[in-house]
Amino acid sequence: MKVLFIGGTGYISTACTELAIARGFDVTLLNRSTRTAIPGAKTITADISKTEATAAALAGRTWDCVVDFIAYTPLDIEDRLALFRGRVGQYIFISSASAYQKPLTDYLVTESTPLANPLWDYSRNKIVCEERLMRAYREERFPFSVIRPSLTYGDFIIPLAINSWLKSYTAIDRMRKGLAVIVPGDGLTLWTITHNSDFAKGLVGLLGHPGAIGHAFHITSDEALTWNQIYQMTAEAAGVASPKLVHIASDFLSACVPSLTGTLLGDKSNSAVFDNTKIKRFVPGFNSTTRYRDGIARTIAWFDADASRRALDLEASQLWDRLIGAYTRGLDAAVKELAPPKVPAR
Repeated sequence: MKVLFIGGTGYISTACTELAIARGFDVTLLNRSTRTAIPGAKTITADISKTEATAAALAGRTWDCVVDFIAYTPLDIEDRLALFRGRVGQYIFISSASAYQKPLTDYLVTESTPLANPLWDYSRNKIVCEERLMRAYREERFPFSVIRPSLTYGDFIIPLAINSWLKSYTAIDRMRKGLAVIVPGDGLTLWTITHNSDFAKGLVGLLGHPGAIGHAFHITSDEALTWNQIYQMTAEAAGVASPKLVHIASDFLSACVPSLTGTLLGDKSNSAVFDNTKIKRFVPGFNSTTRYRDGIARTIAWFDADASRRALDLEASQLWDRLIGAYTRGLDAAVKELAPPKVPAR
């Protein structure tokens, strides 16, 4: 089976590429070749955002399946439709579980949970992309499937709620130095974090699956942990028994740093517990087997193996210090103001 991965070398897609190759798929990656090639994969060098150049690079080619990891806007989808109409047996759009209803009206998320997120542009764009693909399916039988990952990590991502995404060792560095890290809310919100090797099992199982056309799936772990547990397990993997966790309301964080509104109020401040019945039915034998405790230990080991991997986001770290300082000063002032008056001694 001929499979084209648009992207294919990111923190989610690398595991999918490697598993597809291991299972005997003929895999081609379309990207700008800015990252190390994956053994066994062919490469088409093109910038997908440059439609005409990409069309020329793909001229005359057809695919059994195309998996698109880097489509984010309705314009991206229009470009993909133009590129792949009549030339693909299945187009898989990687959407996002953040597109699900916020706030939830039922704690358990299924693929039938409404798509509605008024708090994050990223999620709203993914919703519109899904709607456009469904219209293309209804009107012209364009063969699409949708996959909605939730927070997914691998060897080189430390998936804490407040962290630097591109330099995610930053939070570990703070823990190891005895500095505080921020946990949004009271840390009791349930969240699901999935290892990329488990996500890959579900995605690769859907490649070329005729029954998946027109359907949406989320692929996540069945392990739901609180953010307090996630931070504690991460710290333990880093050799820190008692991390300094500062709990700050997401409303406070978003008001101080508006760029956090989407990722917190529009995502991680809400519980995320997923029913994976559907993917298990379509991909018999799918099961998430990597516990977070084990996966994060492997991730920390990857960072510890090479000092060049332990880049720090000093700007983010300084911002966290300012947030913690502002929160602490406000809390101290409130405690003093609301303290009961002292009763004079007799």
